[in-house]
Amino acid sequence: MSKPTTRILALLELLQTHGRLTGAEMARRLDVNPRTVRRYITILEELGIPVTTEQGRYGGYMLVAGFRLPPMMLTNEETLAVSLGLQAARHLGLAQVEPAVTSVLAKLERVMPEKLRHRLRAAGDTTNLLLPRTRNQGHLLPVLADAIQSQKRLVLHYQSRKDELLTREVDPYGLVFHYGRWYLGGYCHLRQAMRSFRLDRMRDVSLLDICFERPADFNAARHFRESLATAWPHQPVKVLLHTNAERAADLLHCPEATLEPCADGVILHTSTDSLGWCARWLAGLPMPVTPLEPPALKDVLRQHAEQLLEHCQKEG
Repeated sequence: MSKPTTRILALLELLQTHGRLTGAEMARRLDVNPRTVRRYITILEELGIPVTTEQGRYGGYMLVAGFRLPPMMLTNEETLAVSLGLQAARHLGLAQVEPAVTSVLAKLERVMPEKLRHRLRAAGDTTNLLLPRTRNQGHLLPVLADAIQSQKRLVLHYQSRKDELLTREVDPYGLVFHYGRWYLGGYCHLRQAMRSFRLDRMRDVSLLDICFERPADFNAARHFRESLATAWPHQPVKVLLHTNAERAADLLHCPEATLEPCADGVILHTSTDSLGWCARWLAGLPMPVTPLEPPALKDVLRQHAEQLLEHCQKEG
């Protein structure tokens, strides 16, 4: 399907979903200019799609009330996206998601043309996702998502790392899934600062009839990464990797790390809150490493190597 045709169908879906949109908003969503949007609207009208235009500052485009297209029209790319999205939801291991995914697939297949239904099944049968299983209270996700969408304050009964049960009033801004756990990011009124909360530590959640305004530029993933970086004191680490820069870049996927080529290989600059964890991580790299800073890292790495050797000798 050609790109303009795909965008025309996408425009039609936007109108069916949102009711009324301005030309500027549709141009932004479709990544085209307003003149192209007007041309797409003309094409829809020529196809018999009843589009109404409202002039003026607050005007826009909308479909005639009650108009709906009976068949579901998806491109190959959209079909694959739907299939992968449903598979990802299923593989997260949330018990309440399993029946919902099955129900959604059944509804989609019921309204899809036969050819499209075959593509959806093929994508689902031949594609596998290896995702970490969630270890959280997934039943809280709908409540938290509703609070985020409606911008309503929450009361959390939250168990801290010290096993203290605390009551927090939080303005929820966004959710993040990271290595098998869900986190809620938002403004904590107890600490008067931004915080991240693990869902598996939430013992109870209730909604308050207090509204807030979420910052327009808030990004839940970015906030979570920043909170990880500042949660515990970090110390700088400097390690010589005996390999080339290209191989080091392919193996290391750490946004906080930088690589500096040198005559003997590549110098890795990063930081850690645990030298023990850092030593175990370095020991797993498929290349020789020479710890440079801090000096204590060399001793921790040596101790780890001695423990591994001792275990191997016992097994032998």
